[in-house]
This record gives sequence, C-alpha cells and structure tokens, in this order.
Amino acid sequence: MSDDVSPAGEPEAEPDTGHYHLRLYVAGQTTKSLAAMKNLKRFCEEHLAGRYDIEVIDLMKNPQLAAGDQILAIPTLVRRLPSPLKRIIGDLSNTEKVLVGLDIRPKDSES
Repeated sequence: MSDDVSPAGEPEAEPDTGHYHLRLYVAGQTTKSLAAMKNLKRFCEEHLAGRYDIEVIDLMKNPQLAAGDQILAIPTLVRRLPSPLKRIIGDLSNTEKVLVGLDIRPKDSES
C-alpha cells in the first residue's frame, strides 16, 4: 500500500510529534467530494510530505460515523492529530484557508 490513505477504521501511524492524522468526511463520489480528496492529497504532499495519513469516510456507506466528529456539512476535513482537533468545511481549494485552519506554517511563501 504505497498510498497514505487508509480505509475508515484505524490510523496507519502512531501519534508522534509533527505527524498529522486527517479524516476527510465525504458523501459518495460527488464533484465536491472528489475535489476535496484531490486538493487534500496535493496539499499534504506539498506541506506535510511523510508526516501525515488520511482517512476518508464516506457517509453514504457509514452515516453513523458523522456523530463522532460532529459533522454537520460535507466535505469536512478533521485534523485528529496533533491536538487540538480542528475542522475545515469545503473542497479545500483555498490553500491559505487550509494552512490557517490546520495551523500549518507554509514551507515557503509562494502563492
């Protein structure tokens, strides 16, 4: 499994300093859901390379999982680690909003 995306369930990595465990809630293969997945993967490769794992949860298949992270809209990205828990709603196309929302300092300032 060369991809860092794990099926809904358990994280692939143990919590450690600087490691990000991200959970993306989507509802099926909609345009917004697919855009959020693509944008998240691109964002993580650019800013968190080697320090993240992504768990994608499809609420069409597992609607009961929405309650655990208090999901009210989709797509929603939840940063489980490092603490504190943070949420971003939307397709994650605004890199600056994602950086601020996840409390990540950009590697360089190219915008």
